[in-house]
Amino acid sequence: MTAVRTTRTVLAAVLAAGVAATALAAPAFAAAPAAPAAPVKGDHTATQRALQAAVDAGVPGAVAQARDGRSSWTGTAGERGGDDRFRVGSITKTFTSTVLLQLQAEGRIDLDDPVEKWLPGVVKGNGHDGRKITVRQLLNHTSGIYSYTSDPAFQQKVFGPGFLQHRYDTWTPGQLVSVAMAHQPDFAPGAGWNYSNTNFVLAGMVIEKVTGRSYGKAVENRIIKPLKLRSTSVPGTRSAMPRPSSPAYSTLSEDVNAPVHDVSTLNPSIAGAAGEMISDARDLQTFYRALITGKLLPKAEQRELTTTIPVSADLPDVGYGLGLMKQKLSCGKEVWGHGGGIHGSSSEAVVTKDGRHSLAMNLNADWTGDSQAVLEAEFCGTAPKA
Repeated sequence: MTAVRTTRTVLAAVLAAGVAATALAAPAFAAAPAAPAAPVKGDHTATQRALQAAVDAGVPGAVAQARDGRSSWTGTAGERGGDDRFRVGSITKTFTSTVLLQLQAEGRIDLDDPVEKWLPGVVKGNGHDGRKITVRQLLNHTSGIYSYTSDPAFQQKVFGPGFLQHRYDTWTPGQLVSVAMAHQPDFAPGAGWNYSNTNFVLAGMVIEKVTGRSYGKAVENRIIKPLKLRSTSVPGTRSAMPRPSSPAYSTLSEDVNAPVHDVSTLNPSIAGAAGEMISDARDLQTFYRALITGKLLPKAEQRELTTTIPVSADLPDVGYGLGLMKQKLSCGKEVWGHGGGIHGSSSEAVVTKDGRHSLAMNLNADWTGDSQAVLEAEFCGTAPKA
């Protein structure tokens, strides 16, 4: 992780050299600079400048929406509309985790159950053992399970040049897990923290086993419909983007000067419960505001959701809960949410703990752009450097 979060550092956090697009990008945070002056309430000038800076850096389009109390603001730059829908990547993880916490509250599962109880024989091979890994460890990334998106052959086929030939391929959750099981674990269960997309593919499989229906149906019935998230969907294998939307772009290469491709249409089964969902800035804020203020979970599960563990000794102000991250920004403000990246799309959605101030944003490129700068601008009033 570098001192500035850019879409490029997000990619580097998950993918090896030579691959420049990512499903389900891992979170990457900036080391906090000196604290700036607090922003003037209702003034989003710095946020708009940060969006424009991303476009000036080569991102075709950027959109952000913020709510502060009862006021709402929407900003765009380049090829983006304020109501555009976009692929949210790993923001999907918070939806998946919320469903499992709801199921626990109903007594249908215990997050401390071993994965083997629900998925017998699935997590097995090369040192992986589902009998020693709990569902909770899937959700907070302490399982040690290898991330299938780190597999070199998978990267080349799905994120690299092979994408253009395989963009409509369907991947089952079992196939994705099998890619991971061909590798050794990153560490023994509970012995460390490492972001693994396999964790949440497995979490989606657990939801299906518990409920008898897909994780996507559970998300729709338990979150999307109750919150009236009209722009949010779980596409499954559907490749097209709903309207309104604008194109997503990728170089499909680590070379930032490589040709740019329109990657808007793809089969999102490569991501599943770890990163397939589609939403917009308004819906994402509605979801995270409802979640952080306890409208989706009982108090006990809310405490579990927000019980965080350190992700790195180098980042003491960053913690990961159950599919939910917290970070302290340069001005001392603490925000909760998640980031997400998938081909041609980099998103952030965060909210303060009291639920009053929120931001959701998207950049429609995966080789440049600084999304962390947008967060700092909105919550701390820090304008990007010229």
